[in-house]
Amino acid sequence: MAVAQVLSQMRADLPGTVRFLFQPAEEGAPSGEQGGAALMIREGALENPKPDVIFALHVNPNYSTGTLAYRPGAIMASEDGLRILVRGRQTHGAMPWAGTDPIVIASQIVLGLQTIVSRQVNLPVAPAIITIGSIHGGVRSNIIPEEVEMVGTIRTFEPVMRTDIHERIRKTAALIAKSGGAAAEVSIDPGYPVTFNDPNLTARMVPTLEAATGRGHAVLMPPSTGAEDFSYYQQKVPGLFFFLGVTPPDRDPAQAPMLHSPRFYADERALILGIRTLARLTVASLEK
Repeated sequence: MAVAQVLSQMRADLPGTVRFLFQPAEEGAPSGEQGGAALMIREGALENPKPDVIFALHVNPNYSTGTLAYRPGAIMASEDGLRILVRGRQTHGAMPWAGTDPIVIASQIVLGLQTIVSRQVNLPVAPAIITIGSIHGGVRSNIIPEEVEMVGTIRTFEPVMRTDIHERIRKTAALIAKSGGAAAEVSIDPGYPVTFNDPNLTARMVPTLEAATGRGHAVLMPPSTGAEDFSYYQQKVPGLFFFLGVTPPDRDPAQAPMLHSPRFYADERALILGIRTLARLTVASLEK
């Protein structure tokens, strides 16, 4: 809002048009609903006129207040939702041979999935992550249940590897389940694409980042395995997504609670730098 106010006051001096995107549901729409950048695009947010470039920032506790972190190319990973349903055969916990235990098989699948990243894909090409974040099955200590549900997330940086990992997950789950006499249903919900900063745009804007915060405080960062729906805009328009440090100077960023933590803390003094940087990037891109 502050950037919109600043640039609106400069409207007569701007050699072009600026469009502000006020987007709901960046973290995903409620179940059964649509939202976020993909819906904004479908509803014409990038039309009439179509932008030449697009900018965005996100706060980051891994960097101190006064720091801007950027990266050309892939800066954040793609994100896909993963659900695996293991179907066994219920029996009494005292007689496991009379049924098929989906809890044991699900445990084997969790371990098997980790070998996809650690032993099967070419990690020097790009990082990858498979995480099972939730596993549910059973209601009593002495009953082997009928089924177990696992849900998780897949993070990749390279499209061919993304497809390959999806197939390996399906194969791994199905064959491990079959070996134990069970069945595994794998559902993969394609999510955000890779957040990809246009290399040429990034190179042109680095001097502006440095001018906004001072030389030495605009730093090149490693890829982040987080994900961001700004990536949908970048598929349509050359974009630059960067991070604004928000950890107070007297605290160690390496020890700062992460985003989405209940202990997360943002030094609001950093917001002035964010305003200044977005305004300068806009003006610089219009002038160039």
